[in-house]
Parts: sequence; C-alpha cells; structure tokens
Amino acid sequence: MTESSAATLRHVARPPQPSALSNALVFGWRAVLKFRHMPEQLFDLIMTPLMFTLLFTFVFGGALAGSTGDYLQFFLPGILVQTVAFNAVYSGMGLSTDLDKGLFDRFRSLPIWPLAPFAGLIVGDVLRHLIAGAIILGVGLILGYRPEAGLPGVIAAFVLLLAIGFGVGWVFIVLGLLVRTPMTVMTLGFTILFPVVFASNIMVEPDTMPAWLRAFVDVNPISLMATAMRGLMSGTATLEQIGLALAAPVLLTATLAPLTLLLYRRR
Repeated sequence: MTESSAATLRHVARPPQPSALSNALVFGWRAVLKFRHMPEQLFDLIMTPLMFTLLFTFVFGGALAGSTGDYLQFFLPGILVQTVAFNAVYSGMGLSTDLDKGLFDRFRSLPIWPLAPFAGLIVGDVLRHLIAGAIILGVGLILGYRPEAGLPGVIAAFVLLLAIGFGVGWVFIVLGLLVRTPMTVMTLGFTILFPVVFASNIMVEPDTMPAWLRAFVDVNPISLMATAMRGLMSGTATLEQIGLALAAPVLLTATLAPLTLLLYRRR
C-alpha cells in the first residue's frame, strides 16, 4: 500500500450519535415538509371549524344568546378547543398511513431515539393547531369577537391550546398503532370525540340540560378546557381553572406516551 493510500484510509473517529433532541428536530422537519409539499391537506383541517364558527354564530347565535355578537364571545374560545381535538385525529391517520407504507419499519432499524418519529407527528400537530387556531381567531375578530384580556390573554390561551393538543394527540397516536387503516382510525376517532365534544359547554351553557347530562358536562375535560380558554381570553381565568384544564392532557401524556413506545416496539 502506497503512502498516499494509507493517508486516504487513515482512521477517522466515529461521529457522535445524535441526541434525542436532534432526532426529534429531524422528524419535526419531515412534518414541516409534508405541509410544504401537500398544502391541500390543510383544507379539511381549516374548513370544518370555519363552517362550525359561521353556522353556529349566524344560525343559532341569536336564539342561544340574544345576539350573534354575544354568542361569538362565548363560542369562539370553545370552538378553538374543538378544533384542536378534531385535528388531533389526523395524527393517528398519518401514523397509520406511514405504518402501512413500511416507513416505521425503516425507522425502527435506525440508531435513533425510539420516540423521535412520534415527535415529528407532534410537530405536525402543533403546526396544524397553530394554523387552524390563527385562522379561526382571525375570522372571529372580523365577525366582532374581542378578547378582553388583549394580546397577552390570546397568547396564554394559545399556549394552553397547544398543551391540550399535545395531550389529546397521544390518544390517536395509540389508536393509529392499534388500527390497521387510516379510514378506520378516522371513523373511530370521531366516534370517540363527537359525544365528548358535543356533550360539553363549548356551544351552550349546561344550565338547561337534564340533571344527569349536566353532571357529565360539568366534569367533562372538554368543558374544563373551554372554561379555561374563555377565562384566559377574557382575563378572568383562575389557577384552578387552568389546572383542571391541564389535568387531562398531563394524565394522557403520562400514561399514553410510554404505552406508545411499548406498542411501537412490539409491532
């Protein structure tokens, strides 16, 4: 072997293994690229809450609150919670699609943090929540909604909204690991969400509901989240309201994140 060849083949230290944060950021960038190359996927995420906002405000607002303006003040923070809950279903659908294509089999063979692919799904969730939430709030402002707490209240409400989306998203990630097809994930997801979302105080106060239903609505996590959102955007939120709103997302994350990893390794 010549001296030049030996110099070319000299030993080079192995690069350090990427950190968990680095792995997560790479998969997060993958989620960003999905939006860049397939912007049409945002259509469903935005149009459904937008139609809910317009229809309920102008069709039911006057009957429920006396005027569309008063109803919008009540309804808009709640529809943001509903939007985040519905959008979280798409995490499970995306996961099911990737599993069906065999992408996660490739990810499992890589020397990466095991939860990194799911971190990418969560980044996609955050982007969906921010985009849809900003559009709904913008439409609400055009229609006459006015957050009494101003910009600080809106920022605090959106931080809470992202925490809610982060926690709820784990439900549908687990569902995506258990169910074979994306359409089944969507069907089961909305079957779970519809009773929980509509049997809440998002759209109406529970005062006129039957006692048994009102008892459920009062402890429904979606109701607690909507109440805290209204409080933050109006400047009247208490620490108790915020704590109750965060209880379900924290519990879901603590229980379902380890379960996600266990199911992923067994799959």
